Amino acid sequence: MEEETMKKVLVLLFALVFVLSFAACAQPAETANSTEASVATPAVEEPTEAPAPAEAEPTMAAEPEFIFRYADNQPEDYPTTVAAKKFAELVFERTNGRIKIEVYGGAQLGDEKSVIEQLQFGGIDFARVSTSPLAEFSPSLNVLQMPYLYRDEAHMWAVLDGQIGQDFLDSLDDAGFIGLSWYSSGSRNFYNSVRPITKLEDLAGLKIRVQQSELMMSMVTALGANPTPMAYAEVYGGLQTGVIDGAENNWPSYQTTSHYEVAKYYVLDGHTRVPEPQLMSKVTANKLSAEDIAIIKECAQESALYQRELWTAQEAASEKIVRDAGNVITELSPEELARFVEACQPLYKQFCSNYMGIIADIKATK
Repeated sequence: MEEETMKKVLVLLFALVFVLSFAACAQPAETANSTEASVATPAVEEPTEAPAPAEAEPTMAAEPEFIFRYADNQPEDYPTTVAAKKFAELVFERTNGRIKIEVYGGAQLGDEKSVIEQLQFGGIDFARVSTSPLAEFSPSLNVLQMPYLYRDEAHMWAVLDGQIGQDFLDSLDDAGFIGLSWYSSGSRNFYNSVRPITKLEDLAGLKIRVQQSELMMSMVTALGANPTPMAYAEVYGGLQTGVIDGAENNWPSYQTTSHYEVAKYYVLDGHTRVPEPQLMSKVTANKLSAEDIAIIKECAQESALYQRELWTAQEAASEKIVRDAGNVITELSPEELARFVEACQPLYKQFCSNYMGIIADIKATK
């Protein structure tokens, strides 16, 4: 009995061992890839660079260190005055409010000759002036007023924006000015109330109003017309009454003065293209650092490019008004223009004999 009981116990133990061994064999083996197959591996983020510290905004001055005055004889909405205000804005921004320039248009600070004199002793700090009155203080500028000096507008800017133009600006130093940039005043053309001008002979005998300038009177004489000096404000009445037959000026002046209403014939001869310099008083410059002067010169150059864009737009608008009014606009043939140029050649030796080398360099500029 005991022996039989023992056998049963052994059988049960054997069976139990067999079941446990089978269960162990039935478990799936874990592989190195099993976790990767069932659980997505979290993406490893690239380390991000720490953002660079933001540069501190320049601190605007609580109030200006300098307040300067800028003079222009043209109205507030004229291209030169608008560009002067742009110049003032640029200087204020780039000096962080340390230098403020107040622009006075409409000849509020005096006529151009008075402004030039005030610039010399620092009564006015900045100005845009015509070349003609400035040439009294720096005679070499007479070169820029010579008739038919440039082939066209592109030639003029190639000269003035290059070394020759910079040399002219630098020459103002001896007269007490810092030359900053060149503004445009377009090209001057003849207009009259008698007949269209298509050839040199058409100017013969016409009474043409000119500025009080020996050079301009000599030019008109050389072209066969009769120069008649007259105040600018009297030109409209002079044309209307026949005291004069014509005058000469750029598109905007011809249109805005209403001269086109009483002088219907306009010829595009472009006899003069006289730029207008932007100036700073040397007295004013002596108050400033070299860095501030560099900023001012940079801003002046930028404002000059802006002014030229404004001028081009003004010219186009004025030309459209004149053409729409039915005025007769003529252009000279290349051969006829060459005759106008040739007629004025003796004036170069008469008025600029000391500067013939500079004139040759200008003519040779591409």
